[in-house]
Amino acid sequence: MTTPLDLEYPFTGRWLVQNSPANRVPSHGTSRFGLSHAIDFVPVDDAGRSAPYTLTSFLRPEPAALFPGFGRPLTAPIEGVVVGVHGDEPDHQAHRGLPSVGYAMTQRRRLAAGWWGLSGNHVLIETRSADGRVAVVVLCHLQQGSPVVRPGQSVRRGEAVGRCGNSGNSTEPHVHVHAVDRRDASGDISRDISQARAVPISFRGSLPRNGEIVDAG
Repeated sequence: MTTPLDLEYPFTGRWLVQNSPANRVPSHGTSRFGLSHAIDFVPVDDAGRSAPYTLTSFLRPEPAALFPGFGRPLTAPIEGVVVGVHGDEPDHQAHRGLPSVGYAMTQRRRLAAGWWGLSGNHVLIETRSADGRVAVVVLCHLQQGSPVVRPGQSVRRGEAVGRCGNSGNSTEPHVHVHAVDRRDASGDISRDISQARAVPISFRGSLPRNGEIVDAG
């Protein structure tokens, strides 16, 4: 699938763009797990902040619940069928300033844990293009216990799927979005996503760049 898969933003309100493939590919520094065209969105307030930055922020981890975007509703970015749901991972503390350095040093451990260690709570939606090509859209780092869909369920664009969280490989509450082109022989993409190939994506016909604030209405 060479033409970008065009998605709706999986949220409303204001979100800061990070790690966008509009700036570089692979956007997350690796092509493993189909991540080469992934993008992150951080929920922000009217001032463009994810949370006020204080001395505490610089010195020690902070509860995820202090961030105004924690628990914001997330919606399906495309019509399709849910092929994977996981919602049992805890939301850990957020890491900014010096704590982010320590958190970065544990990256190898999460990578060694594979897909589950990176994605945290997630929802996978399979979609089929008009010419029959299949892609799976991935939403990661959802709040623990928040997914409201189940495998096999059909969803429409804009339908509720969960809430923004801080699970998996996440330094602060945000949603990670990417798309891949395959499932394994059992039909369970979550077991073999390390072998998946990325599908380029766009949102409403374009791709925002790092540092942009998207207002999805």
